[in-house]
Amino acid sequence: MATAPVVVHPPLGTGGRRVTVRGEILGLAHSDADVVEFLRQAGLSDAEGLLDDMAWVKWRGGSAHHYEAA
Repeated sequence: MATAPVVVHPPLGTGGRRVTVRGEILGLAHSDADVVEFLRQAGLSDAEGLLDDMAWVKWRGGSAHHYEAA
């Protein structure tokens, strides 16, 4: 199985999660809305519908949709 192109990395100790697409850092998300905006800026128009699609988004460490400090 191919690796999901979008990775939401584990929550940082200060809160927020780094978001990458194919290894390129898009930014630090503090909410799902931030992730959606990063993905829209990267050209994914249906970004909101992709957050729970494991073929597109890999949530690493912590729970999906959780952005508070670990």
